[in-house]
Amino acid sequence: NFNLVPSLLVQLEEYANGTATDKVLKMTLKPASELTPEDKVYILYNFFMANWGTMVEPYPRYRELLNKRGKYISFNELNRIQNYFREQELRDLQVWFNLAWIDPYWRWHDNFIADLFKKGKNFTEEEKIKLIEKQREICGKVVSKYKEAQEKGQIEVSVTPFYHPILPLIYNTEIAKISMPDVHLPRKFSKPEDAKLQIQKAIEYYEKIFGRKPQGMWPSEGSVSEDIAILISEAGINWIATDEDILFNTIRMQQSMTIKTPRQILYQPYKIEKTTQDGTTRSLNIIFRDRALSDSIGFMYARWNPDDAVNDFMSKLKQICSYFQPEKPHCFVPVILDGENCWEYYPNDGWDFLRKLYTEISNNPNIETVTISEYLKKFPPEITLRHLFPGSWINSNFGIWIGHPEDNLAWEYLNQTREFLENYIEKHPEKKESQEYKNAFEEMLIAEGSDWCWWYGEDHTSGQDDVFDYLFRKHLMNVYTILGEKIPDELYLAIKGKFKKKVTFYEPKDFIQPVIDGKVTNYFEWLSSGSYSAEISGSALHRTEKMIKEFYYGFDMNNLYFRIDIHENDFAIEDFLFNVLFLQPDNKKISIRLGQNIEFFLKDEKGEKDLKTGAFGCQVAFKKILEFSVPFDLLEIKINDPIEFVITVEKIIQNKETSVSYEIERWPYQDSIKLVRPTEEFSAKSWT
Repeated sequence: NFNLVPSLLVQLEEYANGTATDKVLKMTLKPASELTPEDKVYILYNFFMANWGTMVEPYPRYRELLNKRGKYISFNELNRIQNYFREQELRDLQVWFNLAWIDPYWRWHDNFIADLFKKGKNFTEEEKIKLIEKQREICGKVVSKYKEAQEKGQIEVSVTPFYHPILPLIYNTEIAKISMPDVHLPRKFSKPEDAKLQIQKAIEYYEKIFGRKPQGMWPSEGSVSEDIAILISEAGINWIATDEDILFNTIRMQQSMTIKTPRQILYQPYKIEKTTQDGTTRSLNIIFRDRALSDSIGFMYARWNPDDAVNDFMSKLKQICSYFQPEKPHCFVPVILDGENCWEYYPNDGWDFLRKLYTEISNNPNIETVTISEYLKKFPPEITLRHLFPGSWINSNFGIWIGHPEDNLAWEYLNQTREFLENYIEKHPEKKESQEYKNAFEEMLIAEGSDWCWWYGEDHTSGQDDVFDYLFRKHLMNVYTILGEKIPDELYLAIKGKFKKKVTFYEPKDFIQPVIDGKVTNYFEWLSSGSYSAEISGSALHRTEKMIKEFYYGFDMNNLYFRIDIHENDFAIEDFLFNVLFLQPDNKKISIRLGQNIEFFLKDEKGEKDLKTGAFGCQVAFKKILEFSVPFDLLEIKINDPIEFVITVEKIIQNKETSVSYEIERWPYQDSIKLVRPTEEFSAKSWT
């Protein structure tokens, strides 16, 4: 199954026919000889926005340009750095940024793209222009490929509401209180007619593109509620999908059901049935994704060897099958993940992993891949749900999009603008069918999309949060501008950063000497330490499950102390390594493997040292929390030496003869903790 968002398809069509443009495209097409200092700063800031490990580092020229610019620099430094870039270097950067985002398929099947990769540097303006023409050509082929595959019966294409809104919140923001009873909500926003229109527009556009009505719908971010299920059913959709925790929370609401284990109830389709106010009974098929399998592909396997990743995936499938044998001849395992986000983190855009995975699945006689509609036709749901827990596939609630002061202010602006439209039509009823009003209302629907509030608050960050903030407010401004009305002054003011941000980390305030016993011995032992919260740190992606909640770090004159708080999830703790990876001093790594016997060791260029309790003056303990200490001298850190580190988690994969490990978490994400080995005066300074 593939799910497509109509607003994305519209953009693809406009880029393909040349009617759409943006600043990145303009800065690409501008001749390198004509770039102003401001243009150069823009390019140097934006044209390295790719995953460096898989999209920059493998290509010598692109890597060279990144190293020349510098990896970790402030925006202000670019005003100086741009002076050092020659015309040819800037042209090569213009080409490489666009080239790196083209899927490897075209490198293998298009001679022009292949020649550019082979050439690597000293590109011409003509080659750059032709590359953009090639991009437009590729954009023009995307939808037709999906259509062709669906008509052959190879895939099923489902759809999302047109502008990707969180439909339950558009219907009524008060629904958020069910999953978040203590949330502070903005003034009520409730526009069921807008939610219905977002669904209907998506279906109509899908039918125009694919020549048939969609059978399935992925509600944006897996966001569901009973009201939305009714609307989707009324629109003629046969099935929707969401996250497993929505099912588990629904079961808790519907206490009359008896179940063996939570995992067993997941692997089958369900039907939600509700009676509307006019007495009509509406039903809708619903499936729930296996989060662990889905997130393994979305967040974990990118760093793994493809063979190990596929073997791990297949072993998890085998484990699921064991829940049912021999009682049931089959089970249904939905694996659902973002189709656009993870692949840039895989080598070759995931081709190596996916080829191996598809081969293994195809060769396994016990596994059959089916579209959702195929399965439902053959095995209709046997269980009917009378309720549906409202939430999304992220934390089973709507906290990403509402509740934070920035989110709430955005909803207030939505409310004000929507009320303006209603008041405008009351005053000018003759305008309701005018093109101006239709255009203004379209801007309103765009502003109802989910991605604007995705970047408000501290949950996520993109490096371009201010751009998303501006675009959200710009669409609201457009409503007023199109209708010739004054734009409210507050829409000119940024929402992002308007409220004090949560702090993700604190620096050490004083010396500490905690008892290394694997538990919080007393309130004060870690009170003066530094700390970092993985719970409120942001990135562009959202991982639903994390192993580390937070960690603490500190020191006395002789030792570094660490404490790691681990989520109480259903995993085998002995299958993971918890690491302190030092960037300064270089090439040092403390690793701990928990289990009946704790393994505790230090790796550096000299080899590996076993740091079991007492050895080299080190200590380690794990009960409720993981605590350990390591002397500065063992790490060869002198007084006033800089210290820089990250905390990582690795998954251990046991092969027949050996074992390998792959990183699955890193905190801070795209940053590091920095401190200095203190002098005796550190404590005194902390109190001045």
